[in-house]
Amino acid sequence: MPNAIELAKQFVPILDEVYKNASLTGDLDGAAELARQGANANELIIPMLSMQGLGDYSRNSGYVDGDVTLTNETIKCNFDRGRMFTVDAMDDLETAGIAFGRLAGEFIRTKVVPEIDAFRFACYAGKPGISKAGAASLSTGEAVLKAIRAANDKMDEDEVPQEGRYLYITPTLMGMIQDLDTTKSREVLQNFAKTVKVPQTRFYTAIQQKSGKMTGDGEGAVDETAGGYGKAADAKEINFLIIHKPAVIQFPKHVAPKIISPEQNQTADAYKFGYRNVGIADIYQNKLAGVYLHHKA
Repeated sequence: MPNAIELAKQFVPILDEVYKNASLTGDLDGAAELARQGANANELIIPMLSMQGLGDYSRNSGYVDGDVTLTNETIKCNFDRGRMFTVDAMDDLETAGIAFGRLAGEFIRTKVVPEIDAFRFACYAGKPGISKAGAASLSTGEAVLKAIRAANDKMDEDEVPQEGRYLYITPTLMGMIQDLDTTKSREVLQNFAKTVKVPQTRFYTAIQQKSGKMTGDGEGAVDETAGGYGKAADAKEINFLIIHKPAVIQFPKHVAPKIISPEQNQTADAYKFGYRNVGIADIYQNKLAGVYLHHKA
């Protein structure tokens, strides 16, 4: 798709920006020092620790021998997306520097961040073995509180630590809670390290990432040049998701914004902005109880 850049007139233009939230899942990023580069470009090495439980102590022979195992598990990144934009030098000049000057920030804020959030939520919600409620629509604040209490009770019974639990919830359901007596809502929300409101457009059990190209031929051709993502055909809308931070494997392995000036561009008198993001969103196999899903029917 060609660029569509309207040149500035005899006035200073003000950019009509799109309203978009910044990253909602950044709090879940793991410590960078715990993940090392794998042998291949799309791999990370994650340490996995296991040990044995208590045994009987003998006054004659003393302790029962125990083993601790620290293994390095190689996992593959499941997010690898990018885009390259070209802006003619004269177009940038005649739009008072806006055409290229604001491109990177707007692209990351309005396109990259929402997709990364949606991808991560879908990965966690779609992981087999996590805790989940039966599909249900929540129509009152009391129903929302009851569902969240049930989720916390389930995680407590599974011995998931209370510290480090994050509640991700739609603004509509959060509003229902806030419309109730403040004491009730405050008591429930105090159980979480943080409560984050997530727009429904980022909150699905599965998403479809578009290729950014035309796919197929003839009558079966599909135009995906706009890129981005959408709700998968069989996906459900999430009501809320509770995540214990240590349960998730979330690392941005390679984030590479690239800017090429017209002087460096060998093929055109134009700026080029490229962006690539490689990372992983998954759950440790022995910590599946650290994620609880509640979605609509």
